[in-house]
Amino acid sequence: MNITVFCVGKIKESFYRDAIGEYSKRLSKYCKYSIVEVPDEETPDRASALEEEKIKRIEGARILKKIPDNAYVIALSIDGKRKDSVRFSKDLSDLFTGGKSEIAFVIGGSLGLSEEVLKRSDEKLSFSDMTFPHQLMRLILSEQIYRAFRIMKGEPYHK
Repeated sequence: MNITVFCVGKIKESFYRDAIGEYSKRLSKYCKYSIVEVPDEETPDRASALEEEKIKRIEGARILKKIPDNAYVIALSIDGKRKDSVRFSKDLSDLFTGGKSEIAFVIGGSLGLSEEVLKRSDEKLSFSDMTFPHQLMRLILSEQIYRAFRIMKGEPYHK
């Protein structure tokens, strides 16, 4: 089972890197877990909608080049489906038992994801109506994937 998180930009804050590293280490017991970063584009102050779309397309093209053709792609998007942790765990388990061994999660940059990335996605997932920094979203996603495996295996942690 391979789970890869594709995301835009680097994490600068050491506390995020440390926490994500901890969950990556914990996840190594259950799957091959990796994070692939693509460079972000600088967004000028007061960028027009056209400029923002161009930036999303450039970042999206970088992401799409990295995603394997056989990957089941889950895009994190505010308009995606919401799931509780138990449902998320069951859905991941169903993907694995259904023959999907390559799962790709995609987190966009500060402007979100391009239409091309959303079209490539097999599903969209939302964690909240709120907007989170993409660095924090990597941590939240890593923790939820870890929680999902603990639930799948019937191991304590969930509550």
